[in-house]
This record gives sequence, C-alpha cells and structure tokens, in this order.
Amino acid sequence: MMSKKLPYKDEMVIRSFGIPDIRAVDEGSFIEGHAAVFEQKTNIGDWFYEIIERGAFNECDFDDVLFTANHNLWEIPLARSRRNNSNSTLQLNVDDRGLYIKANLDVSENAEARSLLSSVKRGDINGMSFIFWVKEERWEGLDTDMPTRHVVKVARVREVSAVNFPAYPGTDITARDQSALENAKRALENVRSTLENEKNEREALRLKANILLKG
Repeated sequence: MMSKKLPYKDEMVIRSFGIPDIRAVDEGSFIEGHAAVFEQKTNIGDWFYEIIERGAFNECDFDDVLFTANHNLWEIPLARSRRNNSNSTLQLNVDDRGLYIKANLDVSENAEARSLLSSVKRGDINGMSFIFWVKEERWEGLDTDMPTRHVVKVARVREVSAVNFPAYPGTDITARDQSALENAKRALENVRSTLENEKNEREALRLKANILLKG
C-alpha cells in the first residue's frame, strides 16, 4: 500500500451514485438525498476502484455549491449554497452515510424545477452525482489489474446534481462526461509511472552500492 497525491488534482472529478436515495419531501418543494456515499466501492471505467473514506469532507470547501439537473452548469441553478448558511436554497450536511443535500426548489416560477420535482416523485430520476476536487488520496493494489484509490480528503465540492443516467455502461461513473474516464485513466497511469520510477531509483542505488563495495 502506498500514499500519493493525485497528479491531476486541479481537474474536476465527477462521480455518480445510482442508488434510489434521491426523493421529494412531502412538505413543500424540496428534494433531498445523498450526493456522495462513504465506503461504497465504485468501478471507474474498469481502470480502478474508488472509495470515499469517512472524514473525506471534514476540511472540504463548501463555500459555493450549485444544484442542477444533469450537470447543466450553463443554465440558472435550481438551488445554491453560499457558505452553507441557513438562508441558502441548498443545504449540505455530512452525516454517517455521506454527503446529504436538501434543495428548496422554486416550482412556482421555474418550469425546470417543476419538471425535476415531478420526475423525482414519479421515480423517473433516482440518481445523484457531484463534482469535486481531490486533496488527498491513498492507493492500494497498484500491481493488480484493478487497484483501489481511497479518497481521503476532498478539497472542494462545486456542484451536486440529479441525473437521468447515473451509471456509465459497465461501471458507476457518470455517462455524461467521457472526459471523466480519461482523467481517471491518466491519474492511474501517472501514479503507476511514479511507482515505477521509484523502483528504478532504488535499483540504481542498490547497484551503485554493490559497485562501491566491490571497489
């Protein structure tokens, strides 16, 4: 087992959880659910598994988080959290299960909000996804076909979303952003490359030591 920083940690990471957790609250126009779940092993494009560890959100930046449908970041958000204060239309809370969210939708003035609330009530949408940046990670099994990355600390959450298709075919990664798969592949390739370089350096030092001893 080894601990490494994500080589491409400045890039967004998108993860989905296709569990029937998102739901409409009976009172008012609220949607609630878990955008992230602790200790759930997620298959990332058949490249590696990923697990979000408990405590990963303890030092996370929640200063400005959007709530959208299907990661539609280019339209008006359906709810928003600013510094996660009590007046925000999006509330976030880290509980025993993961990252819990509750969005207050303006169904009287926003047609998309009405459509989303209806779809969640009908069960047509039951997936949640979120966009985040990794601060600290730990890898294990890098010498296997499917290593595991443990997300130890999340630096920032930018957006949470209700999604139509929470699972990429054959995996659990969102289907909407193919670049997420490429980023995942690149992260694995770079951490393996770093490991190989370290092995080569150790071998070079060993050979040098043997030469000095023989001399």
